[in-house]
Amino acid sequence: MAPGAGARLRTAHTSALTPAELRSARALLDDAFEGDFSDHDWDHSLGGMHALVRDGHGLAAHGSVVMRRVRLGGRWLRTGYVEAVAVRRDVRRAGLGTLVMGALEEVITRAYDLGALSASDDGALLYGARGWRAWCGPIHALGPAGAVRLPGEEGSTYVWPAPAAATDPTAELLFDWRDGDVL
Repeated sequence: MAPGAGARLRTAHTSALTPAELRSARALLDDAFEGDFSDHDWDHSLGGMHALVRDGHGLAAHGSVVMRRVRLGGRWLRTGYVEAVAVRRDVRRAGLGTLVMGALEEVITRAYDLGALSASDDGALLYGARGWRAWCGPIHALGPAGAVRLPGEEGSTYVWPAPAAATDPTAELLFDWRDGDVL
């Protein structure tokens, strides 16, 4: 059986999702992250494009991509930042994460200079297999008081595709600031 056979994929902007769809996505994320998905995390996933996979039992997978600014080599890049990727427990390892990421990567390819995300250990396997690469250089965010180094994000921040501006893969990535987890 092909990955995601019988599943229906829909991409839509946050503004096109119904309140019921938003509640369903939030419930999926709360369950998938075992209660470690905060209101800030939810807020970070809104305002961009969502990939939703439904099966006969409801929402089976979700992910979104939102616009961020990232400075690399003196240039601010329009960056499609992947957020809130999750698959319902009973259908994990069935290719639904691949469907979600394919849809999000298409959005990134058409609308952004760069894709970026912060990967969990489990997620890193999926992203690495799809061509995403861990960034080797330091990770910073431009906070209210200036640049703040984020050593906890180093090694788990992935980019896709490798940006042409990255002649030095050990260069600093400087992300725009946001409340909650910055990345």
